Amino acid sequence: MRYPTIVFLLVSVAGVAQESAQYRTCLDSATSQMAMNTCASEEAGRAEARLNDVYRNLLTLSAKQVEALAKIKAAQKAWTDYRDAYLEAMYPAKDKMGEYGSIYLMQENLIRARLTDQHTAELKEMLQQYSNEGR
Repeated sequence: MRYPTIVFLLVSVAGVAQESAQYRTCLDSATSQMAMNTCASEEAGRAEARLNDVYRNLLTLSAKQVEALAKIKAAQKAWTDYRDAYLEAMYPAKDKMGEYGSIYLMQENLIRARLTDQHTAELKEMLQQYSNEGR
């Protein structure tokens, strides 16, 4: 058994948990690792939905500026590539479940949600900038 890995993962989960009301409610009723994995997956899905809403609004506001629109799309693709590479760097093993155990799916989704929420905040800043330019 890999105790250092397990301890690291348990400590890491506490550090990246999104602590949204929906996540806490789901986690409170979870009675298995599979249920906790589902809670984390749903949290990542909510974060992704928030990001997509802001991104769509940003594309709408910047559509008048062709150069800006192309750069925003390029930045979004670069961020997606970064997020995926970051997750791969965090969990480099080919057999992730075998190496990191059943908690891996929960951990990966919580990190994905955290990174997505951080990027959503960045896109909100950009959206605010484009909103102010229209005034």
